[in-house]
Amino acid sequence: MNFQAKNAAPPHDAHARADVGARLMLATLCFIWGTTWSVMKVVLNEVPPLSMRAVVSGMGVVTLYLLCVFMRRSMHLPSRKAWVHVTIASLLNIVGFCLFGTFAQLSAATSRVTILAYTMPVWSVLLAWPILGERPNGLQAAALALCAAGLAILIYPLTGNGLPLGIALAALTGLSWAAGTVYLKWARLEADPMGVASWQMTIAFVVITAFMFAFEGCPDVSHARTDGWLGMVWTGVVGNGVAYALWFPVVRRLSAVAASVGVLAVPVIGVVQAFLILGEVPTAPDIIGFALIFAASALVLLTRQASAEATP
Repeated sequence: MNFQAKNAAPPHDAHARADVGARLMLATLCFIWGTTWSVMKVVLNEVPPLSMRAVVSGMGVVTLYLLCVFMRRSMHLPSRKAWVHVTIASLLNIVGFCLFGTFAQLSAATSRVTILAYTMPVWSVLLAWPILGERPNGLQAAALALCAAGLAILIYPLTGNGLPLGIALAALTGLSWAAGTVYLKWARLEADPMGVASWQMTIAFVVITAFMFAFEGCPDVSHARTDGWLGMVWTGVVGNGVAYALWFPVVRRLSAVAASVGVLAVPVIGVVQAFLILGEVPTAPDIIGFALIFAASALVLLTRQASAEATP
């Protein structure tokens, strides 16, 4: 008994290991989502937007379900109230993000849509402070300042003739995602996070498919070539299924602020991929903004939460 107590991991060490694990998951997620933006642009050149989203959402549903079965994760939701919470979170986290982001890409450069979608941390902090009581610590405040400066430099050159529709939709993408992130944190669901992710994706698939039938009819993938199908598989299986399986546990294990600001690495990766895959050359303001956003992301990813450091 004494031997077990002597060798048991202190609570602080256990918290630190969990913290590192969550940050590694967040880094993997950033690479996946950063790559997915350019891949989606390739698909959108061959497949209508709602058809594309319905197909990849269906792939995401199957992937998440299989992951839950393989990892023996519970998909049980304990009450009707939990179902309401999951439905609202799905509409914000997935439906809003997917639809706003997809239509934004039809009228704006992928690199800029990717960046503006990740105004999410700013919205998230504004919502998390009064709703969750998560006051940003000093390092997070510095990261947010860098983020705000970078986004301002990126957006300002676009406002000469008014704010383009694609840019407005990209900003709504970030707002919707932030609202869903904070809502899910506030709801405190007593359910397996992967099960919650699976049900959110399932609900999103139903809603998006309904929009598709209403506005486009049956799925139109007749013009999809090999690269289009490969793009849909990547977006559905990895960008939706695997990524959301990572995202929702990250939201639970890190604060809303840390999770939100941490994913700022995604637009940096997305811009690099847009250059390599789509040939989008960044301007001088782009480069300055990217550097500031990357610094903000690195500051959060490489720094522990103040609450964890204060644990005795």
